[in-house]
Amino acid sequence: MHKKLPKAITALLVVVTIGATYLFWAWSHSLTPGAETYLVKSGMTLRGFARELSQRGVLLESHSFVWLAYVSGHGRDLKAGEYQFRDGMSAREVLDQVIAGRVVEYPLVLVEGWTFKQFLQALNNAPKLPHTVTNLSPRAVMEKLGHAGQHPEGMFYPDTYYYSSGQTDLAILALAYEKMQTLLQQQWDIRDGNLPYKNPYEALILASIIERETGRVDERRMVAGVFINRLRRGMKLQSDPTVIYGMGDAYRGNIRLKDLRQHTPYSTYTRAGLPPTPIAMPGKASLDAVLHPIDTHALYFVARGDGGHYFSETLVEHNDAVVKYQLNGKAKRFSSNPVPRPAPNTQAGGAAKLP
Repeated sequence: MHKKLPKAITALLVVVTIGATYLFWAWSHSLTPGAETYLVKSGMTLRGFARELSQRGVLLESHSFVWLAYVSGHGRDLKAGEYQFRDGMSAREVLDQVIAGRVVEYPLVLVEGWTFKQFLQALNNAPKLPHTVTNLSPRAVMEKLGHAGQHPEGMFYPDTYYYSSGQTDLAILALAYEKMQTLLQQQWDIRDGNLPYKNPYEALILASIIERETGRVDERRMVAGVFINRLRRGMKLQSDPTVIYGMGDAYRGNIRLKDLRQHTPYSTYTRAGLPPTPIAMPGKASLDAVLHPIDTHALYFVARGDGGHYFSETLVEHNDAVVKYQLNGKAKRFSSNPVPRPAPNTQAGGAAKLP
């Protein structure tokens, strides 16, 4: 009997060696999962996940994967989400990825200067993003976010957000909202002194106007300085983007004189001071501009036609700039110049800001 024992031990050792060799090979063997995605549903067990990978040809078989996962202490650490495994990964690398929760992420770009309506459209068009606010009014969206009674315009930070399967549009809005509030408060705490704002919200309103007025980051502090000068003097801001926002769906790409004269809560041609809410989602540069404006004596600016603006301190200088850049060098009557002056010998292009 004692002679048979070494043979049994030898046989057991052979079996263990073969098994261990196979498990090591299965653990480190390169896989070819291709470009497909694999969904780990909430509550899915490691055994169920391994079985699915085996059925789809990613794993040679599921048992060794499960056994080695438990041996390594990760048998219950599976993270739900959508995964994509690169060709050449080993079973060990696959397990490491789902334990770490390195899921597939999709980018969603929310652009500076967009309105809340455009934000919602981008969310609705995002692939693989569950839509929970599609048919809700702006008021209802804010209620679901826990901010009942707040106007949504300007309250969400424009940025590139990344989401994974299972996240909702509401979750992204919550993140964008929190990011804007945090940034606004941080910027407000380090603002320049002697600014004409009662609170951070008023700064946010002017930042949204700056965002829509110019795409030139290097000009925004100067534009902010002009508007601040006008606020201090009690002058109307006369900002075209506020008129456009107030027109809503009636805007067709062009502002007419009668539109400038049309009274809406957002028309800074007919009302003094700031509009009641922001008109778009401003970015960090615009927030920085209104809280750290350039100290200037300018009260007017007119688009030069090259993406930049010409700034003027006097109405006479401004009217000459309008003729130069807006009226093709021809002296004509316009709202701030009812009696045409001789036109300066200049070239034209661009759009004007009226006094």
